Amino acid sequence: MKYRPEIDGLRALAVVPVILFHAGFELFNGGFVGVDVFFVISGYLITTILVEDIENNRFSIVNFYERRARRILPALFFVMFVCIPFAWMWMLPGQLQDFSQSLVAVSLFSSNILFWLESGYFETAADVKPLLHTWSLAVEEQYYVLFPIFLFFAWRFGKNRVFSMIVVFAVISLGLSEWGWRNQATANFYLAPTRAWELFAGSIAAFVVLKRGVQSNNTLSMIGLTAIIFAIFAYDESTPFPSVYALVPVIGVVLLVLFAGEATLAAKLLSTRFFVGVGLISYSAYLWHQPLFAFAKIRLLDNPSSELMLFLSILSIVLAIFSWRYVEKPFRGKGKLFASKFGLLGTAIPSFIFLLGIGIYGITNNGFEKRFVRLFDGDVNHSGFHEYVDSHYVDCEPKQIADEALEWEGSLRCKQSREGNPDWVLLGDSHAEHLFLGLAESFPSKNIAYYILGGKPYLSNERFRSIFDVLLSADTSQRVFLTMHYVSRLEKEDDLFVGFGEIIRTLQSVGHEVILVGDIPRHETHPQDCLFGKNVLAAKSQCSIDRTDAMRQASVYHNTLTRLSLDFSINYYPISEPFCTEERCRMILDTTIHYRDKDHLNIPGSILIGKYLANLMARE
Repeated sequence: MKYRPEIDGLRALAVVPVILFHAGFELFNGGFVGVDVFFVISGYLITTILVEDIENNRFSIVNFYERRARRILPALFFVMFVCIPFAWMWMLPGQLQDFSQSLVAVSLFSSNILFWLESGYFETAADVKPLLHTWSLAVEEQYYVLFPIFLFFAWRFGKNRVFSMIVVFAVISLGLSEWGWRNQATANFYLAPTRAWELFAGSIAAFVVLKRGVQSNNTLSMIGLTAIIFAIFAYDESTPFPSVYALVPVIGVVLLVLFAGEATLAAKLLSTRFFVGVGLISYSAYLWHQPLFAFAKIRLLDNPSSELMLFLSILSIVLAIFSWRYVEKPFRGKGKLFASKFGLLGTAIPSFIFLLGIGIYGITNNGFEKRFVRLFDGDVNHSGFHEYVDSHYVDCEPKQIADEALEWEGSLRCKQSREGNPDWVLLGDSHAEHLFLGLAESFPSKNIAYYILGGKPYLSNERFRSIFDVLLSADTSQRVFLTMHYVSRLEKEDDLFVGFGEIIRTLQSVGHEVILVGDIPRHETHPQDCLFGKNVLAAKSQCSIDRTDAMRQASVYHNTLTRLSLDFSINYYPISEPFCTEERCRMILDTTIHYRDKDHLNIPGSILIGKYLANLMARE
């Protein structure tokens, strides 16, 4: 395959905006499209290599995997090795356990799946994951594993039919991504099926170039370059991605691949020494930038200054030059120390075993928590909370409520404080469930139950149908506490007003009393990261948020619940005050943690709010 310097220049145009986007520079709010540029380039280059090998009868899947391993693994493993001592020194047990999981996932080419299961890409917690950016490598690696196999077996149907199949796959994948951002946004971002069309776009361009060659068209190539630059500066975190919006930078890359011949202005610009130089080290630069940013934020316990982030961005380029020269090139160049298969395998296999072993050991040892002194009391995991509830309380009656609730991820189900028909019912999602223990402890004379499912507890929600059927057919009047995790579930306040209004009206019509309950502050830090440490004051500060942030969260629902309370003459109880002073809202009170994750109460927390609600109700 003929070397095209403008492709390396295009890599530079991709990596620099990605780095500056992750550094937090608002000018590059759409810099994440650089990853999509990389996908198209990879699709183009890999397809070109494979098709040329097949047509020249030199295709070997083993040789292909070896070339990919030489390209990807040395620098990747080197950066992972460098991260380990800093993770050991600076990460708290919860963070190190997450890092250990990522070591395993990256080694197994599945980090995109791990990060999809853990959280959304733009969440604050993502900023302190040193290997978060490897999700895109996992997508490419999955493509590298499957695409050559497909091409080898499909080639018997003819080149034109293979091309048509790739076009169909691309259209299906694009359609899936368009559905995905509306319904499963996080999975849509991370997983290969909704990203594949970008790689296939590069494959389609490769077929065209192999047939017609690279054309020189100043207009079309400049349109392509402009489209990429437009996306970098016009898009932001609110732009659905990937979706049809991604067509802008993707088509931009395709136009450059097809029409940026040597004589065009776009090719000349991208082929300049600066762009080509940055493009050559782009892979290493991409690998280095996220660990630098993440460890800076972990070490400082706060957001680094813009000046520091700019310095770290430049440092990622400096380190990239080093790793390109002394790690990437020795494994890729002919006649070098590691050029033989033995040299590659002799380095890659032990590295793989070591990284996998360290990851598994870190997971099973809870992030090596014995490195730190335990600072506070309090359970900070879901299992301990539910084991306590299971051992102290009984399953719900009627049985269909429990069966329905069990369908929600298998971890939360309906429980009652004792057998028989309940006097009080907690209705909602897991934020209704975590109040149960405290109310049951505070009101031992009442038979209290919780009926919960994932989602909004509205009459229009079919998942809650069986629960509403039981409530509406109850023989006696009940007190129903209505609540949910408002911040994560609400899209607009009118939705809450209408949804809860219908529930209140319907329950009141059959004689039930309805009480509205607010929510606790949601934190950015998992309490596991505050359970251990060296400094009590620092841990308490980290596991708290500014009161204005808590008020901003409450603004999503507070006015609406107050309005519903007045319109229906029912009680509304906010429950954030026990955690808040005039300045901060904390998950740690005295020497005890009261949360089991960022927004769920643990046993002490539930008991605290149960007593608080008991005091509020006693005043009525």
